[in-house]
Amino acid sequence: MTPMNPLTNPLTNPLTNSLMDPLDARIVLALDEDPDATILALAQTLGVARNTVHARLRRMAAEEALKPFSRRVDPAALGYGLVAFMSLTMSQAEPESVHEGLLALPEVIEVHYTTGDADLLAHVVAKDTADLHRITKAILAIEGVDRTSTAISLAEVIPYRPRSLLRRLADG
Repeated sequence: MTPMNPLTNPLTNPLTNSLMDPLDARIVLALDEDPDATILALAQTLGVARNTVHARLRRMAAEEALKPFSRRVDPAALGYGLVAFMSLTMSQAEPESVHEGLLALPEVIEVHYTTGDADLLAHVVAKDTADLHRITKAILAIEGVDRTSTAISLAEVIPYRPRSLLRRLADG
């Protein structure tokens, strides 16, 4: 399913240009506090009808405002404690082969198009530096990848944190 564009989605909140509104943010924050909460418990906590919570969760899932549950898993818990960011320069004539090649490598957990000298920025996880070397060679073997430059993360300083944005939206 292709994510909806907030600029053309009729369900987008026109004041915030967002797929979510303050009540949606409050629902997600409540789930953050208690991931095992039932829809009824959420409704009682938030002071809204059970059907309202259910409908909003279904809508947010359908609009892909909520990411898959697997995004919550720390790769280190799977044995992939080394985190690296790899800049890739690719042949503009073969982006599909690059995308397919990167998708075939489970250690490549996220990729973004970028501006600047590199074309793509890949978030890569590995078991250790020898494993990262193996992954780098596999990426360089992908048809269309011309060059890579890798930076190994020494420590996560600020983790992924949409909670503060949710709080801002929830508070109005």
